[in-house]
Amino acid sequence: MKLAKAMLAGATILGATLAAVPAAAQVNGIAISNPEAVILQSAARQAAYQQISQQYQAQLQQLSTVRQEASQLERSLDTNSDNQVSDAEIQANPTVVAQIQQKEQQIAQIYQPIQLAQAYAIEQLVADYENAQNQVIQQKKIQMLLSPDVVQYAPENANVTQDILTVLDQRMPTVQTAPPANWQPSRQAVALQQRIQQILLGLAQQQAMQAAQQQGQQQAPAQPSGR
Repeated sequence: MKLAKAMLAGATILGATLAAVPAAAQVNGIAISNPEAVILQSAARQAAYQQISQQYQAQLQQLSTVRQEASQLERSLDTNSDNQVSDAEIQANPTVVAQIQQKEQQIAQIYQPIQLAQAYAIEQLVADYENAQNQVIQQKKIQMLLSPDVVQYAPENANVTQDILTVLDQRMPTVQTAPPANWQPSRQAVALQQRIQQILLGLAQQQAMQAAQQQGQQQAPAQPSGR
């Protein structure tokens, strides 16, 4: 599937992926768009993920607990407290290593239905993305459409990502989150789901760091003024 391959090949940094893009016409028949950003920011994808989070709330809480347990086990391997785990420390603690592997298997098992539901939602959007893209191409008489990773410079009004997003939201305002029995996602859908999950995780970590910094600034004692 050319579209999905283009999505994966056109990976961008977090800020560029999520940045707001002006809705404007292409320049001289040449335009750029970010399919990954369209799928990520689509209303249907966001609503589907929220629905999945509610449906699998208990599993997500369990995932958080098991991940914390796995992290604690990993930290326990650092027996000399140098913030690094050497091969010697791993070999000296086979029981802990086995426990970590069990936790990883447990995490994969718990996450599997969540990942499948997310991939199903994404695959539906990917299937209609090309229709939305072609509609924008025809409306704006685009002769060449490029992905951001192959463009060194382009004016802001050459970016039609927002235009395609608007059309996709109109064409597919919602998607299903319950895959049919025995449904298996394509490799492209799984890879895109994993990429989106990485972006969302990075955003969550960034927001947590910013919140911690703001809290630290608020709790910091005021410095006495000099006389």
